[in-house]
Amino acid sequence: MPITKSAQKALRQSQRRYERNLAKKKAMKEAIKKFKKSLSPGDLSLAFKKLDKAAKTHIIHSNKAARLKSRLSKLVAAAK
Repeated sequence: MPITKSAQKALRQSQRRYERNLAKKKAMKEAIKKFKKSLSPGDLSLAFKKLDKAAKTHIIHSNKAARLKSRLSKLVAAAK
């Protein structure tokens, strides 16, 4: 049974979104790892930025972003 044109387009869109979301998620995770290694304020702000952007675009839930930001802040407080 042939796939309709609209289904083909939906598959293309889905694939593009999947790849874009995966790239953003990887960038977010890398920013968090980079901060955990260095514990520098610059890396913290980058990690916060990536978390906020991921939550805003529904890649992760907003509560998850808040939880991770809280845990990263605790690391800063513990390091001082």
